[in-house]
Amino acid sequence: MTDNNKKDKKNAGGSKIWSWFYIALFIAFGYMMFKDDGESLTDKATYTQFKEYVSKGYVNNLVVYSNMNTMEMYIKPDSAMYVFGDRAAKLNPLARPMLSVGVGSMDSFQEFIDQAEQDGTFTGSVEYRKKSRTGMELLISVLPFLLLIGLWIFMSRKMSGGGAGGPGGVFSVGKSKARVYEKGKPDRVTFKDVAGQAEAKAEVQEIVEFLKNPKKYTDLGGKIPKGALLVGPPGTGKTLLAKAVAGEADVPFFSLSGSDFVEMFVGVGASRVRDLFHQAKEKSPCIIFIDEIDAVGRARGKNPSMGGNDERENTLNQLLTEMDGFGTNSGVIILAATNRVDILDKALLRAGRFDRQIHLDLPDLNERKEVFGVHLKPLKLDKDVDRDFLARQTPGFSGADIANVCNEAALIAARHDKKKVGKDDFLAAVDRIIGGLEKKTKVLTAKEKETIALHEAGHATLSWFLEYANPLVKVTIVPRGRALGAAWYLPEERQITTKEQMLDEMCATLGGRAAEELFTGHISSGAMNDLERVTRQSYGMIAYLGMSESLPNLCYYSSTDEYAFQKPYSEKTAELIDSDVKALIASQYERAKALLLEHQEGHHRLAQLLMEREVIFAEDVEQIFGKRQWASRSDEILDDDNKENREAETESNADGDTGSSTLTQSEAPTFN
Repeated sequence: MTDNNKKDKKNAGGSKIWSWFYIALFIAFGYMMFKDDGESLTDKATYTQFKEYVSKGYVNNLVVYSNMNTMEMYIKPDSAMYVFGDRAAKLNPLARPMLSVGVGSMDSFQEFIDQAEQDGTFTGSVEYRKKSRTGMELLISVLPFLLLIGLWIFMSRKMSGGGAGGPGGVFSVGKSKARVYEKGKPDRVTFKDVAGQAEAKAEVQEIVEFLKNPKKYTDLGGKIPKGALLVGPPGTGKTLLAKAVAGEADVPFFSLSGSDFVEMFVGVGASRVRDLFHQAKEKSPCIIFIDEIDAVGRARGKNPSMGGNDERENTLNQLLTEMDGFGTNSGVIILAATNRVDILDKALLRAGRFDRQIHLDLPDLNERKEVFGVHLKPLKLDKDVDRDFLARQTPGFSGADIANVCNEAALIAARHDKKKVGKDDFLAAVDRIIGGLEKKTKVLTAKEKETIALHEAGHATLSWFLEYANPLVKVTIVPRGRALGAAWYLPEERQITTKEQMLDEMCATLGGRAAEELFTGHISSGAMNDLERVTRQSYGMIAYLGMSESLPNLCYYSSTDEYAFQKPYSEKTAELIDSDVKALIASQYERAKALLLEHQEGHHRLAQLLMEREVIFAEDVEQIFGKRQWASRSDEILDDDNKENREAETESNADGDTGSSTLTQSEAPTFN
């Protein structure tokens, strides 16, 4: 144990001893003040009773306190029984029984005493004194104030402990709530902990160089950007990259959320902004990181329900002032993260504040390999786990999604009492994250199972014969989450999409509903998810991408939220959009039915195989329809992956975990 720990324990023990001492002292004082030892007999009496006792000759002498308008009336011992009753029997012979009496008028009192002396009913003495307050009376008078002060101190400490006001309690409610990560820590995050995002790391490298060697830039008259905004979908590593910048530069790092500025008290947000920048200037060079800045940086005047004194606007105004207020080369750099850059105030994004925007996109294939390399390190892996294979099975996954896959795979392996995490555990984890947990207890009738098989076989058939449809990976009719069936695809990672590609994808998505109508004679609610996706995609093609015959090359979308409260087109144009959407979906639906009728026999064989096995792969579809005509790089990858998936499926079924293998793609249509 260190000397500091010993000293802290000693101080803590001494504090406890003094606390118990004060408690014992208070109890003893109360006992002495309020105890009744039986040796004295005191009570109170009215002025009328006083005159009665004087007239009967019970009074021995009087002590009058003229400044308090009170007096002490001492009763003769032999008359005490007439005044105190049975209580007088316990009276000590040497005690002096006394009654306290209030005096209204000293002149009336004096006249009464003079008359009693003349009548002979009072033969005692009258002594006049000036009385000072006793300790007990003083305590009673100040006790309410002491209680109020104690309550105030207690509440201040509670608020301080709860973090509402920081170390100073309610008096520091306007203090910044930022957490400070000091430099020099051995466990700091660096760029090697951030997998992928090579372009984003290259952009922030300039910030790191400036913090390490600012003279290199200032000697040439250059100025480093005051702020950088990290923009990207959730889970792409914006916060992690900001920590890595601070770790690489080895400078203090102030971290807080945009909501930390917002408080119920007026003016607190602006006060916290001032205090944050004051602390940062004292520790410069340093980095301020504001996560989810859209909580406080939303465009001003966009909310009509708020008045002119909106607390968020005041906080934003103070933030704008502080960002433009500190010196150019003060060494304080601001990083912020958001996935809603379109709603931020334009003044926040202008040059001189957030000078640049650094975009963090979803990782591509090579970047997913790097991300898996980071998250696989702490796991005990089986020898059959391949990073390349896992990266191909997770298109569209963010860094956070990949971390979740690795964690879920470890949990699945532990659930089956395995010593190491295998490939089949990762495949099951991907399936669970995409489609949800298998519901093996859900009972389906034979008719329902046949409808689901025909529906999913319709998707698989059309995706096989459409040139630009995403290559099929796996089809299942095992219920998962809210879906009764699902189809997994491996989409090509392309930067732009043509109209022909969109139409083929739309046609494949409508294949389930078309198969139901053609081969069962009715339609069901199972295609709701498909119809939702198709409707959204067709409106986007016509209203945003200008792919309409009636409204070519027109876009009614505004990234600046300019049309928040009104449509940017007339009612007649809205009717044209609606009619074009209906015509587009209807044409692709008829196209889907025509293709299904053309390949009716193969579709029925595929549906029957699906009912028998519940899970089929691309190689099963290839045995029925032959090799896919439009082979691509994705198909070549799938040829290898499907063999591995089949092996994993077989091993999984041998273990009694039927249908828990498999593959990928969150954009797959599901049978709801």
